[in-house]
Amino acid sequence: MSVRRRHLLAGGALAGAGAAAGALAFRGDEPAALAAVDTGTAIVPFHGVRQAGVATDPPAHASFVAFTLPAGTDRRQLGRLMRLLSDDAARLTQGAPALGDTDAALALLPARLTITFGFGPGLYEAAGVPSPVKALPSFAIDRLEARWSGGDLLIQICADDALTVAHAQRMLVKDARPFGAVRWVQTGFRRSPGVQPTGFTQRNVLGQLDGTANPTGDALDAAVWAPDGSTTLVVRRIRAEIEKWDLLSVADKENAVGRRMDTGAPFSGAKEHDEPDFAALDANGLPVMPDYAHVTRAHVTDPALKILRRPYNYDGAPNAVGHPDSGLVFASYQRSIERQYVPIQQRLAERDLLNEWITPIGSAVFAVPPGCAPDGWIGAEVLG
Repeated sequence: MSVRRRHLLAGGALAGAGAAAGALAFRGDEPAALAAVDTGTAIVPFHGVRQAGVATDPPAHASFVAFTLPAGTDRRQLGRLMRLLSDDAARLTQGAPALGDTDAALALLPARLTITFGFGPGLYEAAGVPSPVKALPSFAIDRLEARWSGGDLLIQICADDALTVAHAQRMLVKDARPFGAVRWVQTGFRRSPGVQPTGFTQRNVLGQLDGTANPTGDALDAAVWAPDGSTTLVVRRIRAEIEKWDLLSVADKENAVGRRMDTGAPFSGAKEHDEPDFAALDANGLPVMPDYAHVTRAHVTDPALKILRRPYNYDGAPNAVGHPDSGLVFASYQRSIERQYVPIQQRLAERDLLNEWITPIGSAVFAVPPGCAPDGWIGAEVLG
């Protein structure tokens, strides 16, 4: 172990983020991707008031890694951990190898790599401070499995290249291992860069456009970010009952969702982003937008109470009879889980027809602390 590495583990000051990051200025707004010659060299700044990987345009690949802290972990140990992981993230996101990286060539193409940290209730308990988040209430539709639920620390790793994600995960897990055990890893994918024009809404494994109602601009800031640059994250693993879904006609699928499968337009409109008209009636005097449709149950009138959906598809090996293991790693960012996410999920659990074809099997909540300056580290406000 190098002297520098021992210094970080002992709680020394955070090293600079490497030559690639040295020219980056500290920004007070959400980091945006820098211009790059191609996808592989594209860089998203790590430092800033807010962590990247939230409002950042989602890359094609993601890995969510949750850790469990051992009994007896204290605030001082957590500070050492986050100094070390922040240094790793600052280097890797800029295309520089982490300290002690024995395969440095794998770090040279960041491909819009973002590394985002979340703190679960258990981390705050270990630090001896009140937690700003708590476990979600039980919902009738939940069939939660321990292997996909909970967690004291989350590292969200996203990039447009799967090898970049894998290498960053390897480095971060290696450095976190002395402080905690991996609880679960959930990987996911979206459309790759260039497959669709910029700005198009992605589709999930059920063929639906996913994220049409996301807040944007000033509405996103109000719904997602606290004044100090923090936010909260809900991670739900949602299994898609593909075998049952495939038996439906297109019309039946649309009826469950309340949108056209081809365009994403609500039943009351003609285009994807047309605002649904829940007062509209059809020729028989019935609501054009059914009360049981997913769009109706998830609709939020107040922009400040919306959530930012950032889901990734997953698709595992089929089971012994050939049925797929597919679904969503559903990541939801919002300023307040209790005020924003929970009411929406309660309405969905009560009467969403789509529940016939989806099943939540994992659930975890995390507070996402503010970003940091080049001479700081993530979590310093809580653990410093």
